[in-house]
Amino acid sequence: MKMQKIKFTLFNIRDLLLAFGPVTLMVVIVCGVGYWLVDPAPPRVIDISSGQENGSYERFAKRYAQELQKNQITLRQQISQGSEENLNRISDPDSEIEVGFVRSGSTDEAQAHERGLISLGSLFYEPIWVFYRSPKELTTISQFKGKTVNVGPDGNGVAKLFSQILSVNSMSEEDVTIQKLADTPGTVALLENKVDVLIFSSASDSPLVQMLLQTPGIRLFDFVQAEAYTRRFPFLSHVVLPRGIVDIGKDIPAHDYHLIAPTATLVAHECLHPALMGLLLQAAHRIHSGADWFSRQGEFPSDKYTEIPVAHEAEKFYKNGPPVLQRYLSFWIANFIERMWVVIVALGALFLPLSKIIPPLYVWRIRSRIYRWYGQLRMVEQAIEDVAVGDRQSVAQDQLRNLDEIEEKVNRITIPLSYAEELYGLRSHIHFVRSRVQTMLSAAVEQAAS
Repeated sequence: MKMQKIKFTLFNIRDLLLAFGPVTLMVVIVCGVGYWLVDPAPPRVIDISSGQENGSYERFAKRYAQELQKNQITLRQQISQGSEENLNRISDPDSEIEVGFVRSGSTDEAQAHERGLISLGSLFYEPIWVFYRSPKELTTISQFKGKTVNVGPDGNGVAKLFSQILSVNSMSEEDVTIQKLADTPGTVALLENKVDVLIFSSASDSPLVQMLLQTPGIRLFDFVQAEAYTRRFPFLSHVVLPRGIVDIGKDIPAHDYHLIAPTATLVAHECLHPALMGLLLQAAHRIHSGADWFSRQGEFPSDKYTEIPVAHEAEKFYKNGPPVLQRYLSFWIANFIERMWVVIVALGALFLPLSKIIPPLYVWRIRSRIYRWYGQLRMVEQAIEDVAVGDRQSVAQDQLRNLDEIEEKVNRITIPLSYAEELYGLRSHIHFVRSRVQTMLSAAVEQAAS
């Protein structure tokens, strides 16, 4: 009984599907071709080259991984010696590394363009921290002559920067004894008086910086000529470590310190998917936009302070913020719509003509079930016309049986209630043709009896 009720509805599901079928197939084909032609979906894994263990780069890489995981993107971190090694990994065509932290001054615009490097923006000031042991305060780099200086391992970029600093002080690496211990072993060596000077570049939240600033007997070098350094090396900025910033109660440090600082930049290879660039930029904004010892609220991330060409996606981000759709939708849904907008517009253009074709096609399919039986009725009428008198009785009996079969099949037709009028009209017309045949049969029987 329920099935019978389902059959007599306003719409016939089967005919509706058949009417929409060709159009649906066309839409699927258009979407498939569009999906194949547009940029592929972004991968779910990014490889990043970070820095030394327990260093700022490594800590920030972990925070980026947490942010990206919110959008089901895995950030695989590979430890490195620092900025220089990161730069080489990103530009190496055989490397899987797509992004990394690079210190400003590590390359120039021409080399970056040649190596396929793009900048997603500078992230934070990364001051050059120069800690030393001395009974009195040193005021110039030339006073380091003859001392043992630890500049960190090859690949971190500090050695190259220190060599540049020495050059503008009329010195060379031969004037000092260079050690290349990693930052943590180098700190231990300074505390054990095995090296005289420890130089490294790090963000202000570095545990080593925090610890050394509060260690008795360890001094921080004050770049009183910081402004002059920034004129000689444009990739450097003059920053000030405020008095009391470490501990106001204990007045640590006891006075303002002038420092020179390159900026840490998020550098990627130009083959990185644009959608992932946008996602990394959003993560960078959440991680680096706050104020710290050296930067104001909202100063970073920034498209300034970088000699590497800024990516087009990054320029749009700094100008307009995150993509509009990603402000309201999940990353994957928004990205799909952004990639498929051409197909969506094309389908929108097709919708109007298709909307005029489908309804008539559906109506035709429903009514064709009824109208095709009129051909059978017409054949019955033709069969009883111009029949010889002697054959009328047998022809009439044959056509009555034919009408019974037609009526039986018509009774099994299921159509929506909105088209019931046509069905009942067909039945009345079958009854009309049957009446004509029966009239002819009665006349033939009377004639045979007489």
